[in-house]
Amino acid sequence: MDPHSGFNSLTKTFHSLRPPLNLPQEDTPLSVTEYAFSLRANSPWPDSVALINPVTAQHISYSDFVRKTNHLAAYLQKVTKLSKNDVAIVLSTNSIQVPILYFSLLSLGVIVSPANPVSTESEISRLIQLSKPVIAFATSSTASKLPELKHKAILIDSPEFESIMMSSKYEIIDHVTVRQTDLAAILYSSGTTGKVKGVMLTHRNFTAQVAIIYSFRQQRESPAVMLYTMPYFHILGFVYCLRSVALSEAVVVMDRFHMTKMLKAVEECRVTHVVLTPPVVVAMSKGGGLMDGYDLNSLEGALWGSAPLGKDPIAAFTTRFPKVELVQGYGLTESTASISRTIGPEECKLWGSAGKISGGIEAKIVDPETGEALPPRREGEIWIRGPTVMKGYIGDPGATSETLLKDGWMRTGDLCYIDEAGFLFVVDRLKELIKYKGYQVAPVELEQLLLSHPDIADAAVIPYPDEESGQVPMAFVVRQPQSSLNQAQIMDFVIKRVAPYKKIRRVAFVNSIPKNPSGKILRKELRKVAVPTGSSSRL
Repeated sequence: MDPHSGFNSLTKTFHSLRPPLNLPQEDTPLSVTEYAFSLRANSPWPDSVALINPVTAQHISYSDFVRKTNHLAAYLQKVTKLSKNDVAIVLSTNSIQVPILYFSLLSLGVIVSPANPVSTESEISRLIQLSKPVIAFATSSTASKLPELKHKAILIDSPEFESIMMSSKYEIIDHVTVRQTDLAAILYSSGTTGKVKGVMLTHRNFTAQVAIIYSFRQQRESPAVMLYTMPYFHILGFVYCLRSVALSEAVVVMDRFHMTKMLKAVEECRVTHVVLTPPVVVAMSKGGGLMDGYDLNSLEGALWGSAPLGKDPIAAFTTRFPKVELVQGYGLTESTASISRTIGPEECKLWGSAGKISGGIEAKIVDPETGEALPPRREGEIWIRGPTVMKGYIGDPGATSETLLKDGWMRTGDLCYIDEAGFLFVVDRLKELIKYKGYQVAPVELEQLLLSHPDIADAAVIPYPDEESGQVPMAFVVRQPQSSLNQAQIMDFVIKRVAPYKKIRRVAFVNSIPKNPSGKILRKELRKVAVPTGSSSRL
C-alpha cells in the first residue's frame, strides 16, 4: 500500500490513512444512544448545557436532557405501548424537543423515520407506504397532513408533551435489548435523481459514524457551542444530534434557517462552530452589508457538505473570516453521512478537497464505462465499503441490489478522484453530467464559475436537449439586487474561462434556485421549466 495515497496497487483499493477506528464488538448488544452516553461519561464537564433555544433563551442541561429522555421513553413504552422495531414517523421543524424524542425512541429500539415537515399529503403518503409507521410525532401545523395510524399522533409542541418529559411518574423502563444490527432509522434520500427511497440505517451504522467523529475530537477548555443550519430530518442533522451528546457540545437549535436570525444567534449564544449548506457559505462569503453589526468573533469553525463548493467562494469566505477553520467533507445518506473530511488547519487549506477517507472506510474509484478500478488522479465513480454503509433501501430490493454490490461495496453515483496524498475530490453526480458531442461537462464546475461573478447571487446548470450536440449546458441565474447583468455578458464571462465545449449556450433568469433542505440543487425541477421562452437565449 502506498503510504501517501493509501492506494493498494494489487487490490486497486484506497485505504484510510487515518488512525484505525476503535469500535465496540459488533455482537455486543448496544444502541447508539447508549454508545453516545458512554462517550459523554468521559466528559470533563459533568453537567454542561445541552440545548439552547435562541428565541426564548431556554437552556437544557445534560442532566435535564437525560431526565427528560428517560421520562419520555418510559411514557412511550408503558402508556403509548411502543415496542422494539415499531416505526415512528417524525414530522417537525427543528426544536429542542426533537433530540430528546430521538434519544427516547432509539433507546427503546423504535425505528425513527423523520420527514420534511413541508412535504405534501401525497408525499407523506408515499413515505408512510415505504416505512409503515405505527405512530407519528408531529407539530400542530403538520399533524393535519397525516393519515390515521395505529397510535394517535403526538404533538411535540404541545403542553402535554412538555409535561410528559417533566413527569417522574414513569421512571422505570423495562430493559430493551437493542443489537447493533437492529434498524435505528429510515431516512429518505433526496430524490434529486429519481423517486424518493427509504434508507435503512442500523445502530451499528450510527455508532461507527459517532466513533469516527469522536476519534478526531480536540481538547477544549470549555464545550463547543454548535449551530446547525441542517434540519434534524436530514442525515447530517440526525448524526450531529448524536455527535453533540458524545462530545458534550451545546447546541443552538433554530426552528427554521434564516440568515439574520442565524447571525444574531451566533452573536448572542457565542457560537463556536456552525454547520452550513453551500448556499449559506456563498452568501456569507459575498457578505455585502449582510454581516454588518454582528459580532461573529466567537466562531472557530464552519463545516459544509452535501454539495461541492468551488475555490472562489471558499477563498472569499476565508478572506472574510480568516480565523474560522472551514471544514470540508463528503458523504451520503446511504453512508450515514460523511466518509471523509478535512481535519486541522493545514488540510482545510486544500480548497476543493473533501479531505481524507475516514478510519474504517475503504474506497475504489471505478471507471463507469469499463468497471476498472483506477489509480490516484483518475476520475471515476467512488465505491465505498465500511461500517457506515447502509443496510439497504426499504421495500426496494431492485434499487438495493443496484447500489449494494458483492463483498460489501456500495456504489455512490458520484464522480470523484483521490490524489497522490490521499485527498478526495468530488467532481459531480454521474447522472447529472452533461454529454456534449461526446464530451462530459460537470454542471458543478460551471456553477462554481458563475457564483464567482459579483453580480450573480445563485446559479444552477442543467443539460438541455439539442439535436446536433445531444445536450448543451443551460444556466439558470439569480442576479444580485439592482444588477442589470444580461445573457450575453454571462456567456462571455464563462467562455473566457473554460474550454469551448463547456461554454454556456442557454441562459434563463429566475428569482430562486429550487433546492432540497440540504442545499442540493433540484435539477429535475429546473428541467421541467427548461423550455425556449423570451427569457432565454442561445449562441
